[in-house]
Amino acid sequence: MRPNTLKALFARGEAAVNGWLAIPSSISAEAMSHAGFDSLTIDMQHGPVSFEAAIPMLQAISTTEVTPLFRAPWNEPSAIMRMLDAGAYGVICPMINNGVEAEELVNACRYPPAGKRSLGPNRARFYGGADYGPDANEEMLVFAMIETTPGLTNLSEILSTPGLDGVYIGPNDLSLSLGGGPGADWTEGPAAEAIDSIIRVTRQHEKVVGIHCGSDSYALSMIKKGCQLVTVQNDLGYLGTQARKITTAVRNGTTINDQKDSSNNIY
Repeated sequence: MRPNTLKALFARGEAAVNGWLAIPSSISAEAMSHAGFDSLTIDMQHGPVSFEAAIPMLQAISTTEVTPLFRAPWNEPSAIMRMLDAGAYGVICPMINNGVEAEELVNACRYPPAGKRSLGPNRARFYGGADYGPDANEEMLVFAMIETTPGLTNLSEILSTPGLDGVYIGPNDLSLSLGGGPGADWTEGPAAEAIDSIIRVTRQHEKVVGIHCGSDSYALSMIKKGCQLVTVQNDLGYLGTQARKITTAVRNGTTINDQKDSSNNIY
């Protein structure tokens, strides 16, 4: 079976840079696949990506060594199993609040006796190999999102769930749950304190902790604190940010980059 390179990277104690796909396009997914990310996460919770759109996105990612992940719309077994059968090598599941929910998540991702996943890896056999079934349990990554006060309270219980590889911090909902406003890159206040606590407790359980970041500088600071999976913005954000920089520069008679990128020189 094709090995999960992201899982191997974590085992070596290294940190991974994860890309986030909000645009339902195989072409943008392919472009992101060639941008140097260790993994790419297809966002099935927020945004317009449907299952039908996700399939060609997975196919585009599979032309590279980038590990394909997805964020589930919810902790719903059939939706999770369907994406794993389509070739995703891991799931980030939102709003996990306790050990029972974490166990339900793991059950949807592991074949018996480790879980309750039904065997039917349609496209996953083409991506993972003919021996996908017997070895899939060892290669699939399972992350529970910690983004609520119950999730914080029950963090040790969640992390003690057999088969759970780690947690992924959702800073927006985490801050809202703590009575603050939406946002990311928290450096002070209740959200920042909660993030530090999640990282500390997760590392004590020897599990992987990931986080969504708004900037590269914050991502680097999170790696220094112990995060092994950092995401900076998403593809839609990159598109808008770069477009605004270029249009603003040209209108102001300035430049943002004197180095021509011939790879995008298509007229």
